[in-house]
Amino acid sequence: MLRGVLRPAVQLTSRYAPPRPPSYSFCLREKEKARTIAASLRWLSQVGGSGSMIFRQLFDRESCTYTYLLADPDSKDAVLVDPVIELAERDAKLISEMGLNLKYVMNTHMHADHITGSGLLKKLVPGCKSLISKESGADADIHVVHGELVKFGEQELEVRGTPGHTNGCVTYVSHKEKFALTGDALLIRGCGRTDFQEGSSDTLYDSVHSQILSLPEEFALYPAHDYKGLTVTSVGEEKQYNPRLTKSKEEFIKIMENLGLAYPKKIDVSLPANKVCGLYNLPDDLAAKLQD
Repeated sequence: MLRGVLRPAVQLTSRYAPPRPPSYSFCLREKEKARTIAASLRWLSQVGGSGSMIFRQLFDRESCTYTYLLADPDSKDAVLVDPVIELAERDAKLISEMGLNLKYVMNTHMHADHITGSGLLKKLVPGCKSLISKESGADADIHVVHGELVKFGEQELEVRGTPGHTNGCVTYVSHKEKFALTGDALLIRGCGRTDFQEGSSDTLYDSVHSQILSLPEEFALYPAHDYKGLTVTSVGEEKQYNPRLTKSKEEFIKIMENLGLAYPKKIDVSLPANKVCGLYNLPDDLAAKLQD
């Protein structure tokens, strides 16, 4: 069942063939180099996908947060999901280097463990708009609800409400490329905690099973965090190996009640800032970046 799922999460499709052996790349003229890079970016694909989306998974070492840069290779329209404020300049530089037009900077939910980079990125990349679910209660240029589509170029992400970790959690699904960005609702062999910020184990269990694990088993799943060095999973894997969500709802609730997790160390700073797009009562070094 899993043989097809366990292929590399990001692969070059057969449509890309380097015009010359890599060892001779230094001989390519500048235009040829540009075409080679563009081709390699264009045909990066997900497990089972069509290979028509640019996809980058970025990482913050401190909070173990994944930020995702997705783009349409033809229009160059892009979205950035779950940015971290300390790395906003990194993200803006990458977007510029890749020649992308950042349309939306968006979040899967209102995070408690880091300050979102949405507000700073709006300054660094003029013209982009912030986006978050309406149920989050956070400020943004655009609020989305369950069932809506986020479109950029020829690409689109379906918004699926997956509350339980927070009321405003959503999962973004690319049916064309066969993957989903699950935020904190579903982690690799785990899930988001439910003991604060409107958390509900009962709700989370139903959300994950009805909105994420109901997707085809070959769909790749990319979480907002991982603390063990894993980068991607799949619907099939989590249905078989997730130690919490393979249990009955009653067993799941008991597991979540007895996790004994520490109070999030950044929650008192992160939540007030994230309610207003990461722009409230910032540490001096971060506030200074907004004044530059």
